[in-house]
Amino acid sequence: MPKKGDSYIATLKKPHLEWGSYRHTNSRGTRYGEGYIQIPASIARQLFITNNNRGPGATYTCNTSDMYLKNVMLLAAGCSTKGNIYAKQFQGKGKLRLLGDWFAHIGAKVGDQIEVKFISPTEILLTKL
Repeated sequence: MPKKGDSYIATLKKPHLEWGSYRHTNSRGTRYGEGYIQIPASIARQLFITNNNRGPGATYTCNTSDMYLKNVMLLAAGCSTKGNIYAKQFQGKGKLRLLGDWFAHIGAKVGDQIEVKFISPTEILLTKL
């Protein structure tokens, strides 16, 4: 579980910014405006950020340093291989456009960096660098 002060930097790529429309699967229809923040596998293992393959997915209260997002819920989700317990992304819990809306607000583009900082084991602060 993350500790207060743990952090990492995520570099945004096209799939992070256009998750609902830039896809390599036909598992569901196109949905514009969705976004997510990658959790590198090494960070997920180091900080023990797990997904729902180990029970309920871990949820985190999230704020952004610009205060656009305030006390919203993010879900640690996905995995790199079937059955893996470590999450590969943070996404809006029940609202996949949550981070996409913030990306649009900050004018995020491919190559931008986002600092993911743990304010507590269950609270995250996101900052565009």
